[in-house]
Amino acid sequence: MGRLFWKFFLFIWLAQVVGMLGVGAVFWFDHQYPEALKGIHFPGEPPGADGGAPHEPEFGRQPPPGIAPAFPGEPPRPPLHKPGVRIPFLPFLGALLASLGCALGLAWYFAKPIRRLRSAFDAAAEGDLAVRVGDSMGGRRDELADLGRDFDRMTARLESSMGAQRQLLHDVSHEMRSPLARLQAAIGLARQQPERMDSSLERIERESERMNLLVGELLTLSRLGAGVTGMQESIDMSELLGNIVEDARFEGRVRGLKVDFVTGEMPDIRANGELLYRAIENVVRNALRYSPDGGVVRIEAGVQQGAFHLAICDRGPGVPEPDLENIFKPFFRGGAQVAGEGYGLGLAIASRVVGMLNGRIFAQNRSGGGLAVEMRLHLDGASLQKLT
Repeated sequence: MGRLFWKFFLFIWLAQVVGMLGVGAVFWFDHQYPEALKGIHFPGEPPGADGGAPHEPEFGRQPPPGIAPAFPGEPPRPPLHKPGVRIPFLPFLGALLASLGCALGLAWYFAKPIRRLRSAFDAAAEGDLAVRVGDSMGGRRDELADLGRDFDRMTARLESSMGAQRQLLHDVSHEMRSPLARLQAAIGLARQQPERMDSSLERIERESERMNLLVGELLTLSRLGAGVTGMQESIDMSELLGNIVEDARFEGRVRGLKVDFVTGEMPDIRANGELLYRAIENVVRNALRYSPDGGVVRIEAGVQQGAFHLAICDRGPGVPEPDLENIFKPFFRGGAQVAGEGYGLGLAIASRVVGMLNGRIFAQNRSGGGLAVEMRLHLDGASLQKLT
């Protein structure tokens, strides 16, 4: 038994014992010395004529102890109170045992779930995040049961977060291994064949740029995960999207890709301009990457139902339905990935940025083929007032 159990038990039992002794003492004193309570006015009792205790009516009044009754022929009554002091030990002992059992049950009822929570916290501190206490609470519907359910939610989220971190570390190690291996191969080739030094240096430079890009995206993802959003400012979405569309058209010109830009009302959004630009650009470049040569990427933007709505649509291979939510996880590229292109971090960064702006991002397959990635960003009162 823990200290809390004994504290509960002691306090509850002492409270019951004191109450029981107080009530018992009053009844015992009244039984032994009834005359001593005369003249005392109890709450709720009507006062007598003199303002004190109510007077006992003359009719039907009990005769004093040892005096014969007023009715002839009736045998003498014995004294109401026998001389001497008698303490009712047996009733007191029964009440004491009853209060002892009641205090024991109450203390056990309160201390048992706390002991289970303590053992669960110890297990979680040792690294066992699969421990749960909700089932062990039984049918309780009180604050302690709520605390157990909160503990289960906490450990579930911690387990998910730790699993995601382990998976991220595994994916980063895997992604870094390939460019490092190519760097080592290029260095070895340069040593073995000095006449091919220029091509080896180009390979080394290319792989170094890929590693630099990967590290930069990982740092951005880490900053977003830590809640670092930088300075917030009012962003003109018309100007920001215009720059992104211009860059996309220039990049897609090599493959004959066309970028259609359809706009409605374009508000100002308070955000970090660099992060928001990068989030939208990642989605647009992802659409360009998976679009077939000569295809069309359509970008629609405007205010809908009090929020800024942005849709980026392509005619690529699409994504299997079970993977529509997974594409926003780090390093997920699906089965239709383009070999050697990207690390699967662009959509993850976009999802984090949109989430920190209290927005929503989701993807769905288009009828006729292709993927549509849609964003909904919250507009504050000042932005909506400016539009009207």
